[in-house]
Amino acid sequence: MAVPEVKALVFDTFGTVVDWRSSIIRQGEIFGRDRNLSGIDWTGLADQWRAGYAPSMDRVRRGEQEWTPLDKLHRQRLEELIPQFGLESLSEDDRDWLCRVWHRLDPWPDTVPGLRRLAQRYLLAPLSNGNVTLLANMAKRAGLPWDCIFASDIFKHYKPDPETYLGAVELLGMKPGEVMMVAAHNYDLQAAASHGLRTGYINRPTEYGPLQVRDFEATGDWDVIGDSMEDIADAMGC
Repeated sequence: MAVPEVKALVFDTFGTVVDWRSSIIRQGEIFGRDRNLSGIDWTGLADQWRAGYAPSMDRVRRGEQEWTPLDKLHRQRLEELIPQFGLESLSEDDRDWLCRVWHRLDPWPDTVPGLRRLAQRYLLAPLSNGNVTLLANMAKRAGLPWDCIFASDIFKHYKPDPETYLGAVELLGMKPGEVMMVAAHNYDLQAAASHGLRTGYINRPTEYGPLQVRDFEATGDWDVIGDSMEDIADAMGC
């Protein structure tokens, strides 16, 4: 059943809209074959790269590092991992190409069909820790039907800082209760709800592969809960 007050849906991106882990592993393997790189643990690289995601943003959020967009945080983490994974021979261009894999992440199979249905009735946008260029390139490649983009570099804050959720609400010209945050991560929804946004949970139990230790199910009283973007569209009356 649709939540009648809601006029816009904003979406977490990494893990909710796109399958970052499989995308990085797949593109890494192709990249390695094209450059005759053997014995590279692309699965390990993907997991370790993502493991640096939250700690790097937390350093920025705590003021230990000046504002840094996610593209640069991803590059800093990649440079830390290059010796560990035997990639010292990569040229600067190769490192740039590899880092921009985050711009080329594939959507989950249900993402685009579900979003297209939702777009018939609601305004849609990512509310992501990604930067504008990353999210725009991702949307162009994957066919994500966004009406606008809310990126961390617009607010100079990373989720779950309140400036992100409330900043999106302000830019939409709406009240918090007219905006629904949709995510596969309970902490994201908890933060959004604390600022008055409505909430939708998508279960993505394979996001982290065998390393997943949380978000196997909804742990809050979210407004809408589903196992796919299509389920969210069903629940929102689309």
